[in-house]
Amino acid sequence: MKTLVIQPPLVQLNTAYPSGAYLVSFFRSLSVESKWFDLSIELFHRIFCAEGLKRLFELTADRALQLADKALDEGNETAAENLRRYISQKDAWIEWIDTITSVLADGSPRSSREACHKFVFSPHVPRGMRTERRLSQLDRMPSTDDARFLASMELADLADYITAVFDSGFSLVRYGESVTISEAAFDSIEKGADAPVLKEFYAPLLKEKFGPQSSVYEKIRNSEEKCLVCISVPFAGTFAAALHTGRFFKDTFGDKVFVFFGGGFVNTELRDCREKALLRYTDAICYDRGYGSYKAFIDAGFCSRDYDKTPLYKIRFFAKEKDGTTSVIDPVEHDTKAEQYENEMTASVMPDFSDINTSNYPRMIDDVNPMQRMWSDGTWLKAYMAHGCYWHKCAFCDVNLDYVSGYRMTCTDRLFDSLNTQAQKHGVYGIHFVDEAMPPVSMKRFAHLNAAQGNSLSWWGNVRFEKVYNRDTADFLSFGGLTGVSGGIEIATGKGLDHIHKGTDIDSIVGACCAFKEAGILVHAYMIYGYWQESDQDTIDSMETLRQFFEAGLLDSCFWHKFTLTRHSRIYSEYKQGLYPELKVIEDKSAGIFARNGLHFRGEKNSEKFRGALNFALESWMHGEGLEKRVNKWFDFATPKPTVPLDYIKKAIERYEQKRDAAYNAPLNPQKNFWLGGTITPCCHNRYLEWYYMGEPFRIECTALKGFGTVQKLNGLLCSLSPRNKNDESVKELQEAIKNPAAKRLMQSLRGRGLVQI
Repeated sequence: MKTLVIQPPLVQLNTAYPSGAYLVSFFRSLSVESKWFDLSIELFHRIFCAEGLKRLFELTADRALQLADKALDEGNETAAENLRRYISQKDAWIEWIDTITSVLADGSPRSSREACHKFVFSPHVPRGMRTERRLSQLDRMPSTDDARFLASMELADLADYITAVFDSGFSLVRYGESVTISEAAFDSIEKGADAPVLKEFYAPLLKEKFGPQSSVYEKIRNSEEKCLVCISVPFAGTFAAALHTGRFFKDTFGDKVFVFFGGGFVNTELRDCREKALLRYTDAICYDRGYGSYKAFIDAGFCSRDYDKTPLYKIRFFAKEKDGTTSVIDPVEHDTKAEQYENEMTASVMPDFSDINTSNYPRMIDDVNPMQRMWSDGTWLKAYMAHGCYWHKCAFCDVNLDYVSGYRMTCTDRLFDSLNTQAQKHGVYGIHFVDEAMPPVSMKRFAHLNAAQGNSLSWWGNVRFEKVYNRDTADFLSFGGLTGVSGGIEIATGKGLDHIHKGTDIDSIVGACCAFKEAGILVHAYMIYGYWQESDQDTIDSMETLRQFFEAGLLDSCFWHKFTLTRHSRIYSEYKQGLYPELKVIEDKSAGIFARNGLHFRGEKNSEKFRGALNFALESWMHGEGLEKRVNKWFDFATPKPTVPLDYIKKAIERYEQKRDAAYNAPLNPQKNFWLGGTITPCCHNRYLEWYYMGEPFRIECTALKGFGTVQKLNGLLCSLSPRNKNDESVKELQEAIKNPAAKRLMQSLRGRGLVQI
């Protein structure tokens, strides 16, 4: 049996989405021949290359000029000029596109420093409105350091052209998303499967990779068993391409393939889908993790014979009857054996990136903000420390679905070994953990393993801002390679946090952010507005608190999300139990399969008026501007004045600092002590001992050595306490040393100066 794992376009450009890495690893653990195809990045290169743009302009030049005339007739001279400019510069775009994409990738001669000089300074490089706006915003002459930023803008300019004249649903990420999420009827979504980009660029790609002239074609045709084609649909914007992909395989190979749809979009929006027309595109929908489901399918022998309508664990089948009609076989929701197996696989399956050429992924820059850049400026290997969320109680979250509630940790030691090995193989040493929230215990273990093996990996991911992240822990994680965290604040008021069952408070959030920032870790926050219980006063107070976070330097970036009520959320479950009579849910019985999860409620549009000012203010704060401006002044309508004291966050920081300093005076625990500082050296004619920690010098008098005798002995002990070296002998040595009161005082004086207690 063979398995093809397909990622249809377009997801993200800088890295491969991780579902394929986990699925191929799982199938290979069953000795199933498997291959992962990231068609998302392949379609990108099919369009954004010399041949691709040549074809694009052949298809669109006449229409672009017609639209330019129409824009001119409507008085929009800027749009008309911009469209004509694309056509006038089409030969230049074709000539320069390979350089533009290469500037964003490593390892190509076109991405060399010399090529960047030419790209930045040549007057013959085509420019669009985004690129020119970026150049006009510079307060200096451009340099080769701007090459990747300008190349990113160039691609965005071309994407604008494609959207305007060729395919209105096109986007560099999540192609066709607006169509998918706005339509309720399946026949409307089906039209998206034949959108221009898919028809003109994606269809030839599929034919080349899997058609009659490909090696894959012969393997599938000559196989005695069905080939499983597993198509990942993580977001709404990948669904149209998934339909196109599934239809291609079914039309090309007939009963030689069995097509599955799975992924995040399927798990949420298609949870109850019984749309029979889907049989044209897929044979089954696989929900949640898939390990137990695929194992059940294989064990049932359906790879070597026809499906006999047997219900299986978390698989919804679409089967053709003898009379030509379609039947839908609903999944088995609970199976103890399958669930146990799935949990075992969750802990043991490690992502396998061996099928991916990481040099194909461009590293785009769309913002100067350092935290914002982390998402796209790096070819991250994506993985998770744990499946699900260890808290899974937030009221707004889909806590009834497995991707949140099915909390299972992986084996951290195996995960580190696997990722470290693959990082060396691919030359990509960045890890993005895609957890709902990384478990603190796993983070500390991963950091320890990374530090012990030379700190080769740089890693980041989501956390819960809570009190477990004190200064010692943050310093240790930073030492072990953690570079950034993102986490939800949601509603930055005490009452708001209680309403959403966040399980933390402002002091804990502030303390975590303080600790991370002091440890040199970038911090991103997620905010919510328009929560169903939220008043205008709550929104303004939350905004003021956020302003103070930025004013105090606790956040590097942030994003406002508009609250959406979902069918699988804790709120909705409790509403159905009668707990919120004041919540007026609008149940739309006419909703089709693409409006199943999102729900409307009375009054939800009242918060729309805040959107523009919230985002404009936030954009300013993220770039260090407008922090002195009162939050009311951002709005062009009357709002309540904030009730949050102007020193609200400042006071919370002071309480954090008191707790931090008190922790430094707590008794030493040799089991938990680690030395992260540098070598201690005598200075000032042996009057002082000096060392550096996190770039800062620290000094104590040499008389403090009484308990140790020599600086060499002290350094020997501290070296043994490094995460690189610490073992049971180190612990015993420290335990013995601090029996001497002078030595104990010396070691205590190192707390907060390089000696952490985890």
